[in-house]
Amino acid sequence: MLQPSAAFLSPARPRAVARWLLAVAALIVAMVVVGGITRLTNSGLSITEWKPITGIVPPLNEAQWQAEFAQYKRIPEYRQINANMTLAGFQAIFFWEYLHRVLGRVIGLAFALPLLWFAMRRRIPQGYGWRLSALLALGGFQGAIGWWMVASGLSVRTDVSHVRLAVHLLTALTILAGIVWTALDLLTLHHDRSAPPARLRPVAIGALALLFAQLLYGALTAGLDAGYAFASWPLMGDALFPAGVPMADPAWRNAIDNPVVVQFIHRWFAFVAASALVWLAVRAWQSAPRTAMVVVALVGLQIVLGVATLLSGVQIDLAVAHQANAALLLIATVCAGHALGSDRAR
Repeated sequence: MLQPSAAFLSPARPRAVARWLLAVAALIVAMVVVGGITRLTNSGLSITEWKPITGIVPPLNEAQWQAEFAQYKRIPEYRQINANMTLAGFQAIFFWEYLHRVLGRVIGLAFALPLLWFAMRRRIPQGYGWRLSALLALGGFQGAIGWWMVASGLSVRTDVSHVRLAVHLLTALTILAGIVWTALDLLTLHHDRSAPPARLRPVAIGALALLFAQLLYGALTAGLDAGYAFASWPLMGDALFPAGVPMADPAWRNAIDNPVVVQFIHRWFAFVAASALVWLAVRAWQSAPRTAMVVVALVGLQIVLGVATLLSGVQIDLAVAHQANAALLLIATVCAGHALGSDRAR
């Protein structure tokens, strides 16, 4: 009589763990969208304190709303920009920042509690516990980064630091990429209990690095409101690069702090990143043709949305769609890289 294999008898359930991770990934995409709306509506400084536990309860009566509004009135953004804001206007911006923070807590619980349950029931396959723990730790650190970002706009500035905003967004997207890659490894393991984790091939490393560089400049563009600098395409005004733009010293700071230069880089580096992503799709075609087609389609859509966002003067719905599509493009790129680096592809 055939004896059941050790893998068959194992309590590990890679498919169940993978499905949970993909659900968390969907929540992170929603978080990216809400974060984009929060930034575009200038809502990010409406809550001036960080209360990880008690902050889940919003103001519930007139006195509490007035107290929260009074806290907002103390910061430079209110005094210099929103001095005529009414309580109703404050409640509108408070909503998006509150939703953003609540969703962050939901994601934390949606990751931590099932992880604990899976670990206690020994459902996590051998070798994946450390990876999931690292993702949990990075998620907790992301909360601290979020407050670090908000704190930059509470005393001197009238907005948050664009550099800290970029760190906050890229950390979220790194977590998203790590979760999706791990879920794909687990789904492969479900179909073949002897399958090793996929490896990052050089072409995937290059494509992801260039995509993250473009995402960095997208975050800097948002943080500096650089999208408002020129609402024309392909020229910036009547030139490829406008004349007479004030430049910072030292020169390297312009690539980070100068809104015109940042918009210029974000415009044209997009095509460098797009070329790398298309090449990754070509290389992944044999292993995952559908995924490759999705990558190419999302690249094209991302460029169209980017141009439309510029031409519209950063219309909120287009800008949010542009940011949401960036998250979906990252997921598709991870899927293509994973397909290329899987044991079956090799």
